[in-house]
Amino acid sequence: MTLPAVVGYYEPWWVQVIKALVIFVVALSLVPAVLLAERKLLGRLQSRYGPNRVGPFGALQPLADILKLLTKEQFRPTTSVGFLFAIAPVISILTAVAAFAIIPFGDTQDIFGTRVGLYGIDVSIGPLYVLAFGAIAFYGIMLGGWSSGSKYSFLGAMRGAAQLISYEVSQGLALLGVLFSAQTLSLTGIVHAQAGMWYFVPQLVGFLIFLVAGFAETNRAPFDLTEADAELVGGYNTEFGGGRFASYYFAEYLNVVVVSGITTTIFLGGWLLPFGLNPPGWVDPIVVLVKLSLVTFLFIWVRATLPRLRYDQLMSFGWKVLLPLATLNALVTAIVVVATH
Repeated sequence: MTLPAVVGYYEPWWVQVIKALVIFVVALSLVPAVLLAERKLLGRLQSRYGPNRVGPFGALQPLADILKLLTKEQFRPTTSVGFLFAIAPVISILTAVAAFAIIPFGDTQDIFGTRVGLYGIDVSIGPLYVLAFGAIAFYGIMLGGWSSGSKYSFLGAMRGAAQLISYEVSQGLALLGVLFSAQTLSLTGIVHAQAGMWYFVPQLVGFLIFLVAGFAETNRAPFDLTEADAELVGGYNTEFGGGRFASYYFAEYLNVVVVSGITTTIFLGGWLLPFGLNPPGWVDPIVVLVKLSLVTFLFIWVRATLPRLRYDQLMSFGWKVLLPLATLNALVTAIVVVATH
């Protein structure tokens, strides 16, 4: 039995199963690595010690944090809606993993005589697929706040939903310039279209808009208003503890990796190297991971540098600055593409 792949060839069903397992393993490995890197880098950037007690150089600190959360007692408020309260964190994780599956870590390679794409799936609607699962992730936050039976949690979920919807519009429009230029919606096709020049050069405005909107979409500083503990106790996840809180925590950091991966793929040439270098295929995933790590470092650097915005500033910036810029960038790119073809 074989399953048709959108990339134009057939992969055996067992390859699809193995790739699904690899995606979960890679995702589960990257999140603790990002957690450790963030805590170490924040310590350096803020002139203090990071984790240095658990394991060599504090390397086992993320594992200790995860085990601590998973071994805590599960509880929920008496006013909560049980099933939705339990399913909300699961939605956040599943949508993050589904979006991670589309990030290409390389082109198709011959592995033990079988042609395998170094990605989960290569759908013909790549950016739309990512935006769709980003929209579904909204329900993880909204249901988490509403099902808690707490007004503070519900207020946190409402402002989180408004933030996600606001910046998702600008993020989608920022991609239009790339799509006009590449003439394809396939993420592997977009990488191949950057063989001459990575798109962050001609699409610098779109790149910056996408990156800033990515900070807001992943609830990272200075846009971490969904968890503004100074005003809302803990935001939408106030009533969550133990493994359920760990699920939200995991999903947030995996979303950072996803945005970094999509940025790498669409604007930074994916697995392509500069100066026409063409290394062996096994180098492609390493190139993607290095670029992805650099973008993730930028997320951490910004968190250590910028203070949190007020909510009115956040919404004004999204609708009055990013949205007009993204629209103008798409319009100018469309005119240039039509004029040069």
